[in-house]
Parts: sequence; C-alpha cells; structure tokens
Amino acid sequence: MSSKDATKIIHRRTPEFAAMVANTKRAVAITAALNRLTFNDADEIRALFSELIGKKVDENFILIPPFYTAGGDEIRVGRSVFVNQNCTFYDLGGLDIGDDVMIGPNVNIITTGHPLEPSQRRAVTIGNPIVIERNVWIAAGAMIIGGVTVGENSVVAAGSVVTKDVAPNTLVGGNPARVIRSIAD
Repeated sequence: MSSKDATKIIHRRTPEFAAMVANTKRAVAITAALNRLTFNDADEIRALFSELIGKKVDENFILIPPFYTAGGDEIRVGRSVFVNQNCTFYDLGGLDIGDDVMIGPNVNIITTGHPLEPSQRRAVTIGNPIVIERNVWIAAGAMIIGGVTVGENSVVAAGSVVTKDVAPNTLVGGNPARVIRSIAD
C-alpha cells in the first residue's frame, strides 16, 4: 500500500459514519480488555490484538499495554513488530507497519483528521494512509500524521512530528520533522 492511495472521506449521518462509530465501539471494548493485561500476558495480548485487527499477528509481535485505537481493522502489522506502552493508532485511513518495526512509548500514529473549514469540521472525517516500512524505529513521543510513508531503516527521533514522507535510511527529528542525517549500515 502506498501512502498516496485514495483518501477516505466519511460524512456525518451516513451509513459509513454509523459503521465507523460501531467499529470504534468494538475497538474500545477490545482495547479495554487488552489494557487490563500485563507484559507477562503476551499470548493473550497477541490474541486480542489479532482480534482487533482481524488478522493473526506472529509469535514475535510484542505490545506493552496500555494501547488505544479508534478502529483497529485498518491496521496491518508485519513480523517481529514491537509496540511500547501508551501508544495510540488512529487507523481509519489505513496503517501498514512493516516487519521488524520498533515503536517507542507514547507514540501517536494518526491517519484521521478533519477539514480546516469551521463549518465542515464536525461534518466530515478524513482518513489518509500511513505506511511504516521495514526496520523503522519510531522513538518515544513521536507523532506520525496521515498521508506519509516512513522509509525502510529510518529513525524518527523522540518527540518528532512527521508531516512529510521520510526517505529510506534517514534520521529525522523536530517539529515538523526534518532530515538530520543519512543512516549507513
């Protein structure tokens, strides 16, 4: 999936909006159960996360609760993914997480937004996809905004706000995130 795929637009008081709300209720119920677990409950966490996203995660998937999402069914997770505690994934636009990705604590990955125009803010929800490619490390407190791809082997520094694509093998940091340097193996 490319982060340039079609944007999802959901208008209030439509069947799509009702489905989004129902899915949010489903996700909140699953994450409430997940968030009662501890690090020692890894198998149960994997089972609940698999239920949340609608696909079985591999045995090397690690998530440390608490975790929050407004949907879950648009999250796709590769092999050997690590998600630290207190992360929030809003996935309406689609969220693809590649193999061997590490996500630090307090990371927000937000595909969802609203129009800038005041008259439209409550009337429309917009979802733009996020792609996190293989072997990316997103450090503590970073925020990834919808419509971007974080390239393979890249690092997003702690506290960064990513609003544009990150090239492969790149360290970015700041708000908005800017290239700090290339990463060589």
